[in-house]
Amino acid sequence: MRRRFALLPLSVVCLLFAGCTNLPGKPGFRPETLRPDQTMGFAILYKNNCSACHGDHGQGGAAIPLNNPVYLDWAGKQHILTVVENGVAGYQMPGFAAGSGGLLTGAQVEAIVNGMQSHWAKPGSSAGAPAYPQPNSGNVAHGQAVFTQYCARCHGAQGEGNPAAGVTGSILNPTYLSLISKQGLRSIIVAGMPGEGMPDWKDDVAGKPMTDADVTDVVAWLASHRVANPGQPFSPAHP
Repeated sequence: MRRRFALLPLSVVCLLFAGCTNLPGKPGFRPETLRPDQTMGFAILYKNNCSACHGDHGQGGAAIPLNNPVYLDWAGKQHILTVVENGVAGYQMPGFAAGSGGLLTGAQVEAIVNGMQSHWAKPGSSAGAPAYPQPNSGNVAHGQAVFTQYCARCHGAQGEGNPAAGVTGSILNPTYLSLISKQGLRSIIVAGMPGEGMPDWKDDVAGKPMTDADVTDVVAWLASHRVANPGQPFSPAHP
């Protein structure tokens, strides 16, 4: 009996120490919250900065799909890194690096680009493709002939679309053409859009890949359909 009473104070002390972590008003255990500039995981960085335009998992957005291995291999890591850092002047792609008005550190920008490469790239998938940069010039007349040969099967003879091939919109829509650069058109023609059934430069016509001149001239023909003031005109004012 005496021994039991002797151990009682020690038991009380142990219980007090055990309860110190749950005192009223004291925060409980929680994972450490990182500052925004410390977040380095590709999934969260891509979701917060890229998915709104390029879609979840790199496809399904308004901008070019980024989970296209041909595009990633063709454009190259360094170019994509520059675009993510600085954006594309005159178009809807902003710069995400802090030095370009964005919120990401250089390490975070590199984490996004490295994540694209490790998750979606396939080295060598663009072997033999036309050069990446889109020249400023091109032969419009030849571009129409190339379009007829390589593109009209899905996009219609005059780019109006072909519902039977799953293409319902016109590729010559003035609003669309005002929102995409020549380089953007070139990127889609060369890399294709696998998620939407559009082949790349080598698979439009079996056994006859498009040449650099073919792609350049098709882009010139498409761009020649741009108008000064795209979109729906305002209704005339009532008297």
